[in-house]
Amino acid sequence: MEKPEESGPKASLSDYLAAERTFLAWIRTGLALMGFGFVVARFGLFLKQVQALSALSPQHSYGLSLWFGTALIAGGVILNVLAGLHHVRLLRQLDSGEIPRSHPKAQAVALALFLALVGVAMTIYLVSIPG
Repeated sequence: MEKPEESGPKASLSDYLAAERTFLAWIRTGLALMGFGFVVARFGLFLKQVQALSALSPQHSYGLSLWFGTALIAGGVILNVLAGLHHVRLLRQLDSGEIPRSHPKAQAVALALFLALVGVAMTIYLVSIPG
């Protein structure tokens, strides 16, 4: 008779805790992106109110801040979804006894590039607003 294989986790507790910490760090990053996006989206509204109260020269459009903010919020949502999917996949690998392969974090690189592009676009936008 063959012995039944043990069912259950084959990874150590520290592996699961490390995966949980990494997952929570990605979630915090996604939430921070969404919060910052909300602030950026509302910045244009704030500038319009300040301009209306001070009776400055003709009203300028600050509509791009809404688009930049929305892009940051969408980026945060996408980041949280990808973090959840990656975490589930990692837990399945740990449960099955597989050793997760170490690979460059495409998610982190994509986030860095996205934030760099949004930052450059916001810089160009702010520099192009007159006085």
